[in-house]
Amino acid sequence: MASLNRRGFLTASAGLGFALGLPALPVSAATHDRLVRETLDRVAHPEGTTFAEVASPVGDGYRLLTAGPGWPLHVREDLVPAQSGRDERRVPLSAFVQFTDLHVLDVQSPVRFEYTHPILGSSAHRPQEALAMVGASALVARVNSLRNGPVTGRPFDFMMTTGDNTDNHEQIELAWLMSILNGGSLTPDTGDPTRFEGVQNCGSELYWQPESEGSDRYKARGGFPHLPGFLAAATAEFSSPGLDVPWYCTVGNHDNTPAGTLPAGTLGDVYVGDRKLMFADDRVTAETAEAMTDEDRLGEIPDEVEHPDPDAVTTAALTSTVTPDERRAPFDTAGFVAAHLAEANTGPGPVGHGFTEDNADGVDCFYSFRIAEGVLGISMDTTTLAGLANGSIGKTQYDWLERTLRGSSSVYYDLLGRRRAQQVTDELFVLFSHHTSDTMTNPLPDRRRPAEIRYIGDILVRMLKRYPNVLAWVNGHTHYNRVRAHTSSTPERGFWEINTASHIDHPQMARSIEIVDNADGTMSLFTTLLEADSPYQVDHGDFSVEGLASLYRELSVNDLYADPANYGEPLDRNVELLVAAHHPGR
Repeated sequence: MASLNRRGFLTASAGLGFALGLPALPVSAATHDRLVRETLDRVAHPEGTTFAEVASPVGDGYRLLTAGPGWPLHVREDLVPAQSGRDERRVPLSAFVQFTDLHVLDVQSPVRFEYTHPILGSSAHRPQEALAMVGASALVARVNSLRNGPVTGRPFDFMMTTGDNTDNHEQIELAWLMSILNGGSLTPDTGDPTRFEGVQNCGSELYWQPESEGSDRYKARGGFPHLPGFLAAATAEFSSPGLDVPWYCTVGNHDNTPAGTLPAGTLGDVYVGDRKLMFADDRVTAETAEAMTDEDRLGEIPDEVEHPDPDAVTTAALTSTVTPDERRAPFDTAGFVAAHLAEANTGPGPVGHGFTEDNADGVDCFYSFRIAEGVLGISMDTTTLAGLANGSIGKTQYDWLERTLRGSSSVYYDLLGRRRAQQVTDELFVLFSHHTSDTMTNPLPDRRRPAEIRYIGDILVRMLKRYPNVLAWVNGHTHYNRVRAHTSSTPERGFWEINTASHIDHPQMARSIEIVDNADGTMSLFTTLLEADSPYQVDHGDFSVEGLASLYRELSVNDLYADPANYGEPLDRNVELLVAAHHPGR
């Protein structure tokens, strides 16, 4: 680490980060430098993690990435105080990795509505999204290269992906996901194999047109490059190494509803049809305009329609003819489970990746699994097929969850807040879901159990606080980093909620989580953010797999909608989370 010349770099980068809109260092460069050095003395394997270095943008306009200073480990005592000397006493119980919001996607799909991005932002269109598959493969390579928890050195027990694994729950997206996580070759292309049929070569200035020398809003505003050959490279066959550790899966709203927001079952024929809706602005190329037929022209947008961005106003809507592809057919929740149960998709294991025959009908997509001795994982399904992006939990699942918690809790609190004891063998619990507690606000009934009441996040949090053996709830959905303490006047009833940024939007991070017993009445959860295993910068003509993975990250930081707030605050990143100790097996 000495080769980084930390002190000089930190002093310079603090001002640079402020100028670029990056999260400001919470302390002086000298103090930050000291915290990093103290962190490196506490952790076993910082190399390859954000303890060692973090991608940092440099330059004006279109920014390139370079290795910036690592982030220190911050100690959070929101629930219980830390005791000195715990590093020498700590006993690792488990180490695992969380992926979330990979959004493996078919960028040429007829059911993608990219033209809404001036209003909806990056959720509708991202200039880097054609490289999502090679980017996810680079994240797999990072886990394989680390092998162990960076703080304790304990080998990773597994990886959990917490939803929005696919973008539009297409069968081809699910097949690509399996190849990425299990290993193998994949060709991220649909429709006509001889030509690209998505928005990035449609001629509209609404999108980055990488192979056109003409101007578009991404080139004009963000300085995006002209990259001949980009689309062919992005859709070419490549191989993913596959994970070296077992992996588990949690379902997200994009995994079972169109665009993650429409009711399941809608747009069925559109998926496999030959028409894709696009908007062309008034500066669309003459060549494209001449190619439009009367059938293509869907009409003018009325002048009285208000747009938040004047430049977003388009003058003509058009549909483009694309090559139909049966592989784009959507899967339902039963199909999602079936793909995981298929023997061909077992990869590093386990069979079903958490799902069992009890989930095969797709009605109840929740389960529990063994994380380590005395530690139980619980994967929840917080989605509803009724639509809308946010989630909730049905009564059947809620009751199952409480039975599972009570069955391995020698101490719990009843509905009146009274402490209860029973003779059972204790387990520690780590919960996983796609949605966070504050994005579980969707009351719409799920047609899998249409008569059931749905519970929102606040109700679930209150229930979890009644079970002291709950250590953490790990989730995604928001696309930013946030670590939240759910406190209680009784310290043993508190737990941590760990929310991690996506791998489709900047800053494209995963997270490792290590659970240790400090042998002093407390436990610690160490969370460390991870970046993909790809170079920070390559020549723009480098279309190797490594070069494309590097470009994936570079494009994302330059996206017109990239939000530095997604990093979270320092206390949301590399943190040691103290919690009251509960001893499993006693």
